[in-house]
Amino acid sequence: MQELKSPTNRVYLTIDTDHANRWVAVTWQGYLTKESIQAGAAAYTQALAASGYACVLNDTRQVRGPWDHSLEWVINVWAPQAAAAGLQYFALITTPDSFAEESASAFYAQLTAFQAKVFATMEEAQLWLRQHARAAASAATSSPAKS
Repeated sequence: MQELKSPTNRVYLTIDTDHANRWVAVTWQGYLTKESIQAGAAAYTQALAASGYACVLNDTRQVRGPWDHSLEWVINVWAPQAAAAGLQYFALITTPDSFAEESASAFYAQLTAFQAKVFATMEEAQLWLRQHARAAASAATSSPAKS
């Protein structure tokens, strides 16, 4: 597991490559800055590319405040990079009726680079992502090898 910390030494992101489920799980926490979002997104995109998986489980329930200050960057810069790194399915867990949930809904509404869905519970997100992780793994093993 990888932890990213703010300049004040507070953990704002944990990244865990879940080999059993074939996804990268990330948990954001606290108040997020543009810099922390960009560094965190780059770190877990690298983990995704290294794993060869197609799914991210993104838990934002511990985020305080909105992150709409980074929405344009997330949609226009990060999302295409993540898709190029192999991201196909993105499960976003958020707390309903929070500022972070408003940012998540705006993200979901504008996203076209990969399939994303917003969930209120970890269980629902994991169920949806497991179906897609299995399908992505089957597609990867049945497609001819690239030369």
